[in-house]
Amino acid sequence: MGMDGIIRRGHPIAFSFLILFAIIELSISAWLVSRFNAHHNYQNTTERDRVRYVLFCSTWTVVFSCLYLVLFLHSATGSVLTSVASHTIFLSLSWILWVAAAAAVTQMLGGGLNCKTQDLFQYCGQLNALEGFAWLIWILLTFIFIVVLIRGISAARRGDGYGGGLVV
Repeated sequence: MGMDGIIRRGHPIAFSFLILFAIIELSISAWLVSRFNAHHNYQNTTERDRVRYVLFCSTWTVVFSCLYLVLFLHSATGSVLTSVASHTIFLSLSWILWVAAAAAVTQMLGGGLNCKTQDLFQYCGQLNALEGFAWLIWILLTFIFIVVLIRGISAARRGDGYGGGLVV
């Protein structure tokens, strides 16, 4: 199986995992935001705002990843929206958003919480999960981004430029 076959098979798998983990992160962050809004029991506004930012990043990732997955399944080779350039723009923006989200949550928690010994944060387990899934999504985005960059180099070498498709 050539590289095109691997991309045709791997793109839906990778984006499906990205969507799945983003939905999990969306659920955790939406639940935390609803608790914070209902009970005002966040430690400080930094905690509240960073959880809201993760909610935004999750929503962004679910919406645009679903769009890219559907477009790739519909027309893997013939659309500007499935081109290497389009994927590069989406993935680089998402990568920046998620590294900021994961780093912000990690800094807020001081690198992670031991729920048995701390009593500062109200929702210790959920905040730990928020941090873990944020880094997991960032790692997945990094791997997808590297593959797209490699495909961009091969598209440029074959003369299609970065507007060429991920597959031929």
